[in-house]
Amino acid sequence: MKYYLSLAIGILAATGSAFAQTDYDVAKIPENLKTDAAVVIRNEESFFDIKGLGAARMDYKVAITILNKAGDEYSEMAEVYDKFSSIYNIKATLYDASGKKVKDYKSSDIKDQSLISDFSIFEDNRLKLLKFASVNYPYTIEYSYSQDYNGLLSFPSWRDIKGFGVSVEKSAYTIQKAKNYKMRYLTSRNLPTDSVIIGEKVQYKWKSANVAAISSEPLSTGIDNVSAWVKADPNQFEFDGSSGNFDNWQNFGSWLYNLNQGGNKLPEATKLMVQNLVKDAKTTKEKIRILYNHLQQNTRYVSVQLGIGGFRPILAEKVAQVNYGDCKALSNYMKALLNEAGIPSNLIVIGNDMPSLNPNYSSVGQANHMILCIPLEKDTTFLECTSQYTPMGFIGYSNSDRNVLMVTEKGGKIVHTPVYNPKENYQIRKTKIVLAEDGTADSEIRSTYANAQFEENLSMTLMEPVELRKKIIENSPIPMAELTSYKYLQPDKTVPLLTEEINFKTNPILTRGGDKLFLVVNQINRHESVPLKIENRKTYFAVPFGYNDDDEISYVLPKGYNVEFLPKDISITSEFGSYTAKFSVKDNTIVYNRTQTMNNKKYAPEKYGEYVDFYKKIYQADKQKAVLAKTL
Repeated sequence: MKYYLSLAIGILAATGSAFAQTDYDVAKIPENLKTDAAVVIRNEESFFDIKGLGAARMDYKVAITILNKAGDEYSEMAEVYDKFSSIYNIKATLYDASGKKVKDYKSSDIKDQSLISDFSIFEDNRLKLLKFASVNYPYTIEYSYSQDYNGLLSFPSWRDIKGFGVSVEKSAYTIQKAKNYKMRYLTSRNLPTDSVIIGEKVQYKWKSANVAAISSEPLSTGIDNVSAWVKADPNQFEFDGSSGNFDNWQNFGSWLYNLNQGGNKLPEATKLMVQNLVKDAKTTKEKIRILYNHLQQNTRYVSVQLGIGGFRPILAEKVAQVNYGDCKALSNYMKALLNEAGIPSNLIVIGNDMPSLNPNYSSVGQANHMILCIPLEKDTTFLECTSQYTPMGFIGYSNSDRNVLMVTEKGGKIVHTPVYNPKENYQIRKTKIVLAEDGTADSEIRSTYANAQFEENLSMTLMEPVELRKKIIENSPIPMAELTSYKYLQPDKTVPLLTEEINFKTNPILTRGGDKLFLVVNQINRHESVPLKIENRKTYFAVPFGYNDDDEISYVLPKGYNVEFLPKDISITSEFGSYTAKFSVKDNTIVYNRTQTMNNKKYAPEKYGEYVDFYKKIYQADKQKAVLAKTL
């Protein structure tokens, strides 16, 4: 499950006021920009004018050619604003393939709607939405608008390539500021920054042109290494009656700490409840477990993103009354409960399913979530306070192994979250398959999932029986004739461990050739395909998380058959991981042991061919067959 801390004011595109290109004849697009492209950015101009600590204006205009149906997701204007900003001067036009104007859209065509996300019920963001429509491809859309800001926590970012299958004719970004205004920016490698002084103003300019599209690439970690991009942020800022300095993480943390001053008070009744809950606890860990269990059983997650409320937690006193809150509120409430029990803790600002915080560049946009940290003498415990099912101390693979910001009374401090290595993210499975001469079988599967693999399978414990039964049958690697029983359990709610028991009758899994039977020995955890090989890959790649799968399958042979042929043992090792398969026969039973370990490192594009070759070897190893023959 993913829960989000609103540490950003939204995805905002900044834009420019002058827009020279008006000839959108698709025939004039260079051929290299059509290759592998569904969309061509014909021209994009962004101009962000900083008026002061809490005020700015953005002018934006863009023209996008949609080459085919695959590009339809780009055929809309969807711009976010809130009570601290306003969007106006909207203009929008549709052109046909020759560049001839088809339609000018009116203000009545533009929807103005609340942007209530699927994880939030309290949110003041709104959306200006216009969906362009054309039955003929290719076509071009053009729109522009201005946006005023009253409060600045971050600046619009810019990227020339918007995604896979998108090429760029021209794209430019300009930031204008007063000479004495302090700001910071990061750019992609080798992107030039042009700076111009115009009177009392300074303009920073970045641009990109003639950038070919990239086809979607498997296991990609993103397009940062192939796109031009700019991230810019203020040092000092003003927002919703609050001010601070983001020039480093320590100051960022100080601002968050001060926002929450006085926010840890609890009602007297809640204080008494805490004392009663922990009075018999023998250790600090036991106290934490008791209070965390109370949090999970008595609160629920609701997102709150109203102005400074997107950053300041709801008072712990309020959460105690209403029993709900967002990630900030629930983490802060847990902090207050622990404090009452004499256990100090710290709020943690984190990018859930995002890269690590850059320790040398502080900014709002690098984080979207909040958890809690309890620094103990011998170890440190991190708590995910939004989930009612996560075991104490387990924060999930989308929060693990990354730099995060610990909020302390002395300011912010960069720390690192726990690492779940491949051996810890394990699946251990034992399967017994009793074969019949007609090729069918009775099967028993017993599996244990830990850490990341526990997280992947936890939803199975929360499904309704009918839905769960359907899911098991659909996901079975062996075609089921009848699902006879199943069970999912979390034996210890304090440990990220899940057990699975499935019993079923199969359709035929043996094939006949003459008087012999053929058995693909790996029936349970077999790779059925190989990743697509890509020449001249552009982006870095990685598996979602490192893992270790350990399978043992025992095949009880049909009466009157023995093993005529058994494959030899297999061992494959590379920097991406390792694989072993072992085959043996004991008491008329084939025993197959398979172990696959995958590392979760980030690999350079040129390594992808080696990765595919490694995976191909596993694919072939998983197809090994045994031959059974009738006994005389």
